[in-house]
Amino acid sequence: MTTPEFADNRDNFCYRHPDRQSFVLCQRCLRTICPECQTQAPVGVICPECMAEQRKSRTPAQKRAERRWGGRNTATAAVRSGKPIVTYALLAVTSFIGLVQLIPGIGDAITGQLLFAAGYLYPNLSLMTFEPWRLLTAVFVHGGFLHLALNMLALWMLGQSLEPMLGRVRFLALYLISGLGGSVAVALLAPGTATVGASGAIFGLMAALLIIGRHIGANVTGILVILGINFVVGFVFSQNIAWQAHLGGAIVGALVAFILTRTRRREQRTLQILLLAAVVVALVLIVAFLVPFLITTVYS
Repeated sequence: MTTPEFADNRDNFCYRHPDRQSFVLCQRCLRTICPECQTQAPVGVICPECMAEQRKSRTPAQKRAERRWGGRNTATAAVRSGKPIVTYALLAVTSFIGLVQLIPGIGDAITGQLLFAAGYLYPNLSLMTFEPWRLLTAVFVHGGFLHLALNMLALWMLGQSLEPMLGRVRFLALYLISGLGGSVAVALLAPGTATVGASGAIFGLMAALLIIGRHIGANVTGILVILGINFVVGFVFSQNIAWQAHLGGAIVGALVAFILTRTRRREQRTLQILLLAAVVVALVLIVAFLVPFLITTVYS
């Protein structure tokens, strides 16, 4: 039973609906709000007045993002689209495979079944069998716990920003096509090298964030510096790092992001799909014709 003291305390009722009891506070103004007045925020909930104030205080870059990315800012987009499910799914699958790789006796077998090397594309030029799916499966295996941890940390950080902006399907397409581009670059530039890891896909996400940031007018200096540092590290420690995958993933990721930024409107959906398919076809043609030509005439 409600006591008179409880009923007399207005802090126990919604400030916009005094007849509605609630125990939930707005995370900004700390006033009590009922379920109807609650708007989900990145942390907790906020009231309608604080939401309106937040929208008024948007930066010029956020306002440009709202106009160019479907009439809503990225913060609202993140709330409406929910959690970055694809990012979490990729993290879960890749982490599970990576941890299984650490098991003695089992890990080497899994790595051997999923890694990529150009020889798996050209059985006539090698003693290997034709296994083209390795172009993508290599993205899900890693060369050790540190390699796995760094890539998953980068995926988690980049996915939090990119997936809400792009949507789940586009984000997944960006990730996989970038990973494919990294494997194709290894086959093209270092056909004798075997590669594992999500680095190509991660570099694709970084390059995409750079392109999208430039498109909406955001300050991308920090992203550019991080991307440059990672490229330099890849070249300096080239004996242990497949910098070719980094380069290929970044180029393809930037290309995919450019297509997405130029075909954002609903009526351009078909064009967007066709252009992304054209990128995949171009990568397939490279490994089908250009790489075997180089192997037989230049690298041999």
